[in-house]
Amino acid sequence: MAITSSWLLLLGILLIAANLRAPLTAVGPIVSEIQRSFGISSALTELLTTLPLLAFALISPLAPRIAQRISMENTLFIAMVVLTGAIVIRSLPAIAALFVGTILLGMAIAVANVLLPSMIKRDFPATVGLMTGLYSVVMNLGAALASGFSIPITEKISFGWQGMLACWALLALIATIAWVPQLRSFAKKDNNKAATDGEKNGGLLRSGLAWKVALFMGLQSFCFYVNISWLPEILSDRGMSHVDAGWMLSLLQFVSLPATFIIPVIAGKQASQRLLVILTTILLLLGYLGLLSGNVDLIPICMILLGIAGGSGFSLAVMFFVLRTSSTRQSAQLSGMAQSLGYLLAAAGPLLFGLIHDLTNNWTVSLVMLVAVAVIFGYIGFGAGANKTISGAQEK
Repeated sequence: MAITSSWLLLLGILLIAANLRAPLTAVGPIVSEIQRSFGISSALTELLTTLPLLAFALISPLAPRIAQRISMENTLFIAMVVLTGAIVIRSLPAIAALFVGTILLGMAIAVANVLLPSMIKRDFPATVGLMTGLYSVVMNLGAALASGFSIPITEKISFGWQGMLACWALLALIATIAWVPQLRSFAKKDNNKAATDGEKNGGLLRSGLAWKVALFMGLQSFCFYVNISWLPEILSDRGMSHVDAGWMLSLLQFVSLPATFIIPVIAGKQASQRLLVILTTILLLLGYLGLLSGNVDLIPICMILLGIAGGSGFSLAVMFFVLRTSSTRQSAQLSGMAQSLGYLLAAAGPLLFGLIHDLTNNWTVSLVMLVAVAVIFGYIGFGAGANKTISGAQEK
């Protein structure tokens, strides 16, 4: 690959990555504004965060099949066009547009979520860890910035929260335009891969290693979405102001950024990632046990521990899509399978956590559940981190 085309591809990948969380996290801080504008119930408002996760779960297995037919390059371009349009639709002054745009947005992001890791495996085989780290940190940086700037942008433009949501269509449009050069060479790339990428998707469903990777992805997603959904409420009940609780959530997100970059680089240089899984699990356990203790002075430390663990867990899950597979197509299929299961668990996590709290009228049992999930996460991750690939005898 020529140097110029490599840089253009890297730029395109990073711009797409910047769009994979920002349109979602921008909604959280202005949910109450949306609820007041349309006069809708809290349950209906909650769908604004749940619907994208369900779309991720439903669409993720389909993305590799679409890419096989029309190429990853074309599929990603269509996804970005849909994402741009969906963001615009979501910002229109109609409740139907709000939910239709949210669903379309989730579908578009799901496709890119699945295909980008396998594209990195295909086009940057010698620097998979570095490229995965860049992709992960840009995605999470976009999420953190969108969350932080949501209120300031809303307050400074005359169109309020709708104008703020529409602003993110500009970022998606830039990524779409930057991806156009990749459409010129897709046929040649895919034809060259056709002979080697002949695995059948059904093989993954019979693979114990594939299920371990999928569950690892699912459990880290479960913890992440419980954290961003409920930690501010927990901290407020512990006596912290809503403003300070919000800053603690921001701290959790920002401290995850170094881990999302460093961990893939380290993982890519090691045959086995079991030690990284163990360290990540220890940090996760310490963070939840600190919250369970009820000691308010430990809260900042807990946020740092959970943030590092969350960034590490996500990056390891993405790396497993690459390291545990033997081809680009198999990587895309594993990514689709893992993200489908992962986001089903992610959608269920906040609901289950909240239900347990409502039944017990305290946070203790809910937090004990997270400690148990962290232990299972470590056990499953130990298997997923083994030096194996999903390819017959090597997996045994």
